[in-house]
Amino acid sequence: MELAVWHYAALIAAGTLGGIINVMAGGGSILTVPLMILLGVPGPVANGTNRIAILAQNVTAAATFHQNGLTQWRLGFTLTGCAIPGAVVGAWVGSTLRGELFNTVLAVVMLTVLVLMQTSRSANATSTDQPRNLIAGHVLMIFAGFWGGFIQIGMGFILLPIMHRVMGLSLVTVNVLKVFIAAGYTAIALVVFMLNSEILWLVGGVLAIGNMLGGYLGAKLTIKKGDAMIRRFVTIAILVLVVRLLFF
Repeated sequence: MELAVWHYAALIAAGTLGGIINVMAGGGSILTVPLMILLGVPGPVANGTNRIAILAQNVTAAATFHQNGLTQWRLGFTLTGCAIPGAVVGAWVGSTLRGELFNTVLAVVMLTVLVLMQTSRSANATSTDQPRNLIAGHVLMIFAGFWGGFIQIGMGFILLPIMHRVMGLSLVTVNVLKVFIAAGYTAIALVVFMLNSEILWLVGGVLAIGNMLGGYLGAKLTIKKGDAMIRRFVTIAILVLVVRLLFF
């Protein structure tokens, strides 16, 4: 696929904004995947190619958090280990799927997450960096991994209630772990897509430039602004994503 100058600019711009949204909340792929389709990339190929940018974005964000002393390696590794089997199955399904029948289901899931967030004020007061309900959290991560491998869009919104509501972690800690987990399962999912579907490396590479910048900026905003800004950002992102899915 040949890219015009404006294609490069559009991919980098969408990747940057999508990267910020993904790190701060989730749903940034609702910008990048449709853009690739608009540029003539088939849907399933765009779904796989998007994983290049997602991987680059989350590695960058994870490194930024680590440089600022925000890393929970042990919990991150165990949660990632649970997400990977689900991601492998989900990526296989996603790489063989034709069509976009998942939009309504995705919208319902996003609205459910929004309700959970808005009714969790009492839980927020006790949110810490010390996890609880470890067994439940790790089991749920298997199912979260399936969604991340399958379509990726809205994955941040799936991880948020698991780690925030079930495990009792603060939203800042959730974002730190989220990028670590996403980097791990995305690397495996990308391999599955490579084996089962076409990957456009040039398109994905250009998009990754924007996502890396967005990942860095999103991590910095998370560190500086904390839980309050993340909550507002997530609420807005979910509402925009749901409207996009249901009406456009």
